[in-house]
Amino acid sequence: MATMILKMTAVVILYLIITAAVWKYQSRHAQTWGSRIGIGLIYGAAAIAATHLGINEKYMILNVRDIGPLAAGLFFDPFAGIIAGVLGGAERFYAGMFLGMASFSTVACSLTTMLAGIFGALMRVFFYRGKRAPAGQSFFIGAVTEDFHMYAVLLTHRDNMNRAYEVVRNCAVPMILFGGLGLMACSTVICLVSGEDRKRVSIFDRERTPIARRFARRLLAVTFAIFVINHVMDYNFQERNALQDAEAYLQYMGDEFKRFYDEQGRDMEKTAEYLPYISIGSSDTIMYLIFNEEGDEVGGMYDDEDGPLDIDGDGLQTIKDNLGEGVFIWKSPFEDEDDMACVSFVLDKPKNLYMVLAMSYEAMMQSQSNKIYEIFLSDVLLFSALFMLIVVLVETLVCRNLKSVNNSLQKIIRGNLDEVVTVRESVEFSLLSDDINQTVTTLKGYINEAERRMEEELKLATFIQESALPHVFTSSRKDFEIYALMKPARYVGGDFYDFFFTDTNKLALVIADVSGKGIPAALFMMRAKTAISNAARMGKSPSETLYEVNNSLCEGNEAEMFVTAWVGIIDLESGLMNCANAGHEFPVFCHAGGEYELIKDVHGLVLGAMENVPMKEYTLQMNPGDRLFVYTDGVPEAIDRDEKAYGTERLVVKLNELREEPQKETLEKTHHDIVKFVGEAEQFDDITMLGFTYVGGGTDVG
Repeated sequence: MATMILKMTAVVILYLIITAAVWKYQSRHAQTWGSRIGIGLIYGAAAIAATHLGINEKYMILNVRDIGPLAAGLFFDPFAGIIAGVLGGAERFYAGMFLGMASFSTVACSLTTMLAGIFGALMRVFFYRGKRAPAGQSFFIGAVTEDFHMYAVLLTHRDNMNRAYEVVRNCAVPMILFGGLGLMACSTVICLVSGEDRKRVSIFDRERTPIARRFARRLLAVTFAIFVINHVMDYNFQERNALQDAEAYLQYMGDEFKRFYDEQGRDMEKTAEYLPYISIGSSDTIMYLIFNEEGDEVGGMYDDEDGPLDIDGDGLQTIKDNLGEGVFIWKSPFEDEDDMACVSFVLDKPKNLYMVLAMSYEAMMQSQSNKIYEIFLSDVLLFSALFMLIVVLVETLVCRNLKSVNNSLQKIIRGNLDEVVTVRESVEFSLLSDDINQTVTTLKGYINEAERRMEEELKLATFIQESALPHVFTSSRKDFEIYALMKPARYVGGDFYDFFFTDTNKLALVIADVSGKGIPAALFMMRAKTAISNAARMGKSPSETLYEVNNSLCEGNEAEMFVTAWVGIIDLESGLMNCANAGHEFPVFCHAGGEYELIKDVHGLVLGAMENVPMKEYTLQMNPGDRLFVYTDGVPEAIDRDEKAYGTERLVVKLNELREEPQKETLEKTHHDIVKFVGEAEQFDDITMLGFTYVGGGTDVG
């Protein structure tokens, strides 16, 4: 026993080493036909080695040969498994037929090894679909394969069943156990080598447990329960049948003994002299005892050297209690003997003689035990095949279709409303697909209608917003030139510009950027624009204007929006401009005959963030011909498809190229350059620009 365990364990370890090495190699190289053939040859050689390292058990070799083709086909490649099975099976056939190695089981062993490779390949293709079989299921596959191995021995030796049953009884348990454990260990090694992290889900966690797994667990439990109940009932049936056969036979032999006793004139001495020969002639499995009322033996089958056989009180009482009652189980009066199936009857009432006919319980059950072994092996195969077939059908007809429906739903949820569910494997899934598609169609109709209404509302909001911005850039005055444009990222933007007179010769310039986009930003923009205009028209300086607007915007600002703004008020007679910056972009200034340069002015805090924040003010002296350019962050932060920003450096360069152009052409060509830079990338921020040129030298047209 110890030698068998050690040798089979050593071969299993060899399989584990091969499996780890092959998995590492395959994970680093692309699979080719050469690698498939190589894997098949490696596992075929391992199967051959397992044959020759096996334990000779009379007519069979105890080994784990079938692990080779199973592992190759189940864990690596179907073609490799078939190659390994053919090699291992062919060599086993050669060894049995020509080398005399356990020739009795040659056909069964060779056939099983070949089929093991095919079985592993089919399981990988149709059951696991190229994925690794879990350790627990690998044990099941290995054990079922060896169960078939044992059953094949019975199938191929119908002419010598007693020897076949002996082989199965001696080899079934170790080969089934090691076959299952070996394949399970190979699966575990692959899991460890690959670093796979299989997070176990509790059997009570219904939300995260796939329906296929829950179904398989319940089906396995039900199948196992039915299997156990079936075999308990079958064993009881076979035992009852054996007892009935034994009873009929013993009753027949008892009648024969009584007839002979009567023929001898009821002479016990003559009967006792000839009864042993009659018994032996009838059956060598029958034991009989003739005893008197006190339990003393007066005739029977025993060695004379042993002396008379006395039946103890309990045994005598058992016999008397069952006189004429049919078969019963009696503890053998001989040492080291099994229990016996017996019938007892009165042989001679006047002389108080009784007779017991008995046969060994083990001998009685021998034929039935063989049947139970065969039924057990065949039922394991039958229940396993039914289990796997049902699981595959559920996976194919239900779970796979549910996954397909769920995948389509996930695409729909992510916004792909053009996805169509096309699962039509059954009427139920066809109806489900139609219902989902109809729901999506209806939803698309609602969305389109909502988008149409929203588009109309946005267009109206855009029109209202644009109407609030100044669009007339010419006037009767000739002492300045001004132009502005705004290109919102959406229909409605958060940027705005403004210019207006606060006095006869004082012109206010404003550019601002509201946080956020869309209608909320536009509403906040209108609020900020009105506040700035009102404060500046009241004669407040830029810093005072921004201070007052900041406090106004802080009130009721639950949305926590803010505004960056730049305000400049120029005296058109002197050219002196007072400016204030609330977190806005740096202005770009150009002296007449010079080049544009950034003015890195002092920034204050953005508007709407905190009350009572003072704003710093600075002055710019503009001379005739000087130009000023202000903008929002959508200009330097415009990005192309490679996520490169337009930047202030590129802006300054472009402005210098256009410094001789009128402000309208300057702004439009600058915007065109930005659009060209961005290319096909989506505009994600509003683009707003305002250009101002101080001309000086008069106010009216003429």
